[in-house]
Amino acid sequence: MLCFLSEYFIIITRMYKEETDMQLLEERIIKDGKVFSGNVLKVDSFLNHQIDVELLDKMGEEIKNLFNGVNITKVLTIEASGIGVGCMVANHFKCPLLFAKKSKTLNIKGDVYTSKVESFTHQCTYDIIVSKDFLKENDTVLIVDDFLAKGNALIGLIDIVNQSSAKLAGCAIAIEKGYQGGGDKLRAQGVRVESMAIIDEMDDTTGNIVFRK
Repeated sequence: MLCFLSEYFIIITRMYKEETDMQLLEERIIKDGKVFSGNVLKVDSFLNHQIDVELLDKMGEEIKNLFNGVNITKVLTIEASGIGVGCMVANHFKCPLLFAKKSKTLNIKGDVYTSKVESFTHQCTYDIIVSKDFLKENDTVLIVDDFLAKGNALIGLIDIVNQSSAKLAGCAIAIEKGYQGGGDKLRAQGVRVESMAIIDEMDDTTGNIVFRK
């Protein structure tokens, strides 16, 4: 009986902690996020310019819990804004973080995987590059990024994983703009997508943000 009660208490504690951790990001978005016209949400005070390391570490722990039992061998993201979240996630999985570069530099030698990405934020198309030295067919990959809007960056990263013949475990996102449909489109294709916060509505006039429940 005592063992049962202990296990019950642990389950309830975990459920409460997960709910609290998920709410932390939503509360921070409400507090410090700024909504601009053109479906732009500015969170550079804590996520992708200045970084709140403690908050990102909690997000990394939450993502680890969501993918608990999956043997992740590589966390994959894209430079530059995905690196902060990616580092924290990789730390909790105790595996390397690999980030796709947006240009081939002199220190990348040999063969590379490449894919094209259309940027919603910057209104341009660019190539992303990953060295074949660091992504192998025996890897199990978790893709991580700070934002998911139309899903173009994730599509490019998934293409690179497929080129390498590695296994895709899923995608973990800090903030998903649910109203732009990228996440739901990927889910419909069978890709596991876990987002720490999903925004269903934003109003640049009032600054109001509505999260998916």
